[in-house]
Amino acid sequence: MSQIFTATADTRLRAALLVLLLAGLGAGLLVGGYMESSYATLVGWVRDQPVPFSHEHHVGGLGIDCRYCHTSVETSAEAGLPPTHVCMTCHSQLWTGAPMLAPVRESLARDTPLAWQRVARVPDYVYFNHAIHLDRGVPCVTCHGRVDQMPLMKRAQALQMEWCLDCHRNPAPRLRPPAQVTRMDWSDWDQHPERHALYGQMMVRLYGIQPSKLDDCGICHR
Repeated sequence: MSQIFTATADTRLRAALLVLLLAGLGAGLLVGGYMESSYATLVGWVRDQPVPFSHEHHVGGLGIDCRYCHTSVETSAEAGLPPTHVCMTCHSQLWTGAPMLAPVRESLARDTPLAWQRVARVPDYVYFNHAIHLDRGVPCVTCHGRVDQMPLMKRAQALQMEWCLDCHRNPAPRLRPPAQVTRMDWSDWDQHPERHALYGQMMVRLYGIQPSKLDDCGICHR
């Protein structure tokens, strides 16, 4: 009976299996690397806006509170995008003829909202409530970064599930006085983590926060 397989068939089979294994590992690393890259997370990227609004100027320079423009952030799930009349509260008197503010004036004249582009957002299958986080003392800077240092708004955090769960499972170190949630600089707290950790632990007990229940899938995926 003639030999069915050649003498090198076994070697070729092993080589093919090795190539397939390496290709699978390479594909996994490639996908994993992409998902952690800024191309996927959009961290550090800015989006084109109808007006090049500078948080650095308005928040850092002028000291305007976040809630002045994002009016519903304390009362609803959505922070709210600034309506035109809020912009015109100042710009009906200041820089009234500035070319860059032409879209704002046109928006007011036509009674149509400005088409602001969301920078920080979670996927549609994730539910996030701004009001409950602010009410418990999670400051804006935790998720949105130092907007007072951003000439153009950019995403500060990837807002991936692992990052959210890290906070949900250990919320105490992240909690701050609710009356100061729009404060940007918390360096004094960061320099004394032991002292302020007691505050967080006290707030967890006061608000009845149960970390063991905060990683329940149904909280965010409804």
